[in-house]
Amino acid sequence: MTSLDKPTEDAGQRQADDARAVTEAALFEAFGGVRGMVETVVPGLLFIAIFTVNKNLHVSAIAALIVSLVLVVVRLVMKDTVKHAFSGVFGVVFGVVFAMFTGNAKDFYLPGMLYTLGLALAYIITTLAGVPLIGLILGPVFKENLSWRTRNPGRKKAYAKASWAWGLILLAKCAILFPLYWWSDTTKLGWVLVALKIPPFLLAVWLTWVFLVKAPAPIDVFAEMEAEEKAAEERKAALAAEGGEQAGGRHRR
Repeated sequence: MTSLDKPTEDAGQRQADDARAVTEAALFEAFGGVRGMVETVVPGLLFIAIFTVNKNLHVSAIAALIVSLVLVVVRLVMKDTVKHAFSGVFGVVFGVVFAMFTGNAKDFYLPGMLYTLGLALAYIITTLAGVPLIGLILGPVFKENLSWRTRNPGRKKAYAKASWAWGLILLAKCAILFPLYWWSDTTKLGWVLVALKIPPFLLAVWLTWVFLVKAPAPIDVFAEMEAEEKAAEERKAALAAEGGEQAGGRHRR
């Protein structure tokens, strides 16, 4: 290796490291990171833990709802983003309503299971339609919006692979949970569901990271827009200056 090769290789390594860092940060922002995962798990864990001990649907449901609200309040107090905590609250509210209405504790989990099934189908259908859902989710985070659809085919391919991964992983999760919903008791369903909260999610996020790190860099459409606006302002300034010079020349004559 010559002295000229090393700087080139170092620059390439730095670009690869930067791409990994940007991708990791975007995934953490989009999916909530460790804190988002905790907020997703805690309400369901509390529900099934209390129900396992006393078999009281009302106490279990109210406890899960209260802890969800507390998580939102904590986010508000810390002036942090609340979208992940609010999504957890909505899920718990729907679960509580279903369970209270039917009187069946297993129905606390039914809205979330149906949401998971619908999300799995959405990932698959949008990918088949040529607009993979993971690209729609992450495009704004990477500041590329929908530029990957027509201007970055390698990135579109990566988004398609990631969406297939999400869809198939979530379908596999549903294939485990729905039979348990029909044929198992609440306690077994609840603990299995808690156990399956994080691992499939982490697997899908990891595969998304693998596909995107190897993909071409995103096209920053916001930077392009800013550059176009700046160029337009410079053209206006140049025209104004040229007009001023011409007017000054006529005046001198």
